[in-house]
Amino acid sequence: MLEKYPKEVKLVFKNYPLSFHSHARKAATAALAAQEQGKFWEFHHKLFDSRNINDQKIQELAKELKLDLNKFNEKLKDPAIQRIIDRDIAEGKDNEVSGTPTIFVNGKELGDRSLEGFSLMIDAELRK
Repeated sequence: MLEKYPKEVKLVFKNYPLSFHSHARKAATAALAAQEQGKFWEFHHKLFDSRNINDQKIQELAKELKLDLNKFNEKLKDPAIQRIIDRDIAEGKDNEVSGTPTIFVNGKELGDRSLEGFSLMIDAELRK
């Protein structure tokens, strides 16, 4: 969608780690810590491609992406990252998010997650 609508669409990502996933919050924290070194999406994609996310796996991914491990590990402890995640969770609850991923277009939840469904919804919003 970003390629199809380069000037019309802006992607905003929010964290919503589900409580029943034991390492979801750690994964969200790690991705935000990687963001400080310009590697959020790379880290995010590697997390989703991985199985059994744990502290060791998070460190392995940081090494794979050639992150400065000292800076990365300091950021993992940064309370500001936890506040971002808490804010995102609160916003998700306010918007009745029940699972991930949940996608909104101009504040309306996307039902049909196909590329065609995305395009139809974006085109409808652009016509307004």
